Amino acid sequence: MKLVVGLGNPGRKYVGTRHNVGYLVLDELARRAREDRTRRAFDGVTSELSLDGERTLLLWPRTYMNRSGASVLAARDFYKLNSEELLVVCDDFSLPLAKLRFRAKGSSGGQRGLADILRVLSTEDVPRLRIGIGDVPHGWDAADYVLAKFSRQQTPLVEEATVRAAEAVETWVRHGMPFCMNKYN
Repeated sequence: MKLVVGLGNPGRKYVGTRHNVGYLVLDELARRAREDRTRRAFDGVTSELSLDGERTLLLWPRTYMNRSGASVLAARDFYKLNSEELLVVCDDFSLPLAKLRFRAKGSSGGQRGLADILRVLSTEDVPRLRIGIGDVPHGWDAADYVLAKFSRQQTPLVEEATVRAAEAVETWVRHGMPFCMNKYN
């Protein structure tokens, strides 16, 4: 079994914000699998589907970004998964808009949801797929930037990146992290 976690913030206020690209990728995966059944579990919303014959649980934590770790820990422990069977999908303002980057482990790079997951799981060995949301503009606070919506010009690029990221997650399920790092980075 694989666990794919999409990071974001719950509520209408955050729909379409840069911080919610993880949610968008999971939404796309569920749409592609024609899976619209969800249930509340692990302080989040889950959907179980089959990706290339592999049982896969999608998890949208509903704990707000900075407290995502508890949700991920509960799901990981319930299914007795190893780190290699977990993938966190999140935004990254140090990457150009729409750029994808896989990493098998490492620091949070300032992404607070990922930082909480690493803290709660007590390891940096957490695979992740980062999606670039572009640099924080001069004079902007980073928190304000990630909680702002994409511009009209950026939206088509983000939609394209969401589809590519969903395909990348499917590739990760099928072929694993080393293959994905070579193909997408």
